[in-house]
Amino acid sequence: MARNDPETDEDSHDSLDQLKEHVCGLNKAKLKELLFTLMDECDALTYENCMLKDVCAEIKKDVKELLHENKALKSEKVDLDMKHLVLHDDLKKVKKTLRLKEEAFSTDLAKMESESLELKQKVESLFVENNKLLEKLKQVELDFAANKRYNCSSQGLTWLNTHHYQNKKRLGL
Repeated sequence: MARNDPETDEDSHDSLDQLKEHVCGLNKAKLKELLFTLMDECDALTYENCMLKDVCAEIKKDVKELLHENKALKSEKVDLDMKHLVLHDDLKKVKKTLRLKEEAFSTDLAKMESESLELKQKVESLFVENNKLLEKLKQVELDFAANKRYNCSSQGLTWLNTHHYQNKKRLGL
């Protein structure tokens, strides 16, 4: 019949009126045939209705599962957002700490460079002083060697004067 055609309320009233007029003019065999056709259509509609109910039940089940899954995903998103915020805060702290350490390193490096320069200058001055002391030492050793010869000769003359010339006049006198 007209189950596949979309109908409005007015169209259904018009078609029922037409059907009534059409049925009044039919004989018993035709009415019986029409009744069987209507019963077949009714069975087909019932079967289709059952199929649609099953599909609706599956869709409702899927909707419930999707709602549950959506709720779980939203909860997971909230957890991830919280972790993201915590990690973002940690990153800020690490950046701040790194910046402070870089500043401390820069100041320490500058301080050590200046100390290194001072120590280098001190080493250079000590090296110059050491060279002067070495020259002085060489001079002292030369003077010592000369004084040693003089002392030795003086001691020798004193010995000669005391031992060999006891009753004689001394050398140089």
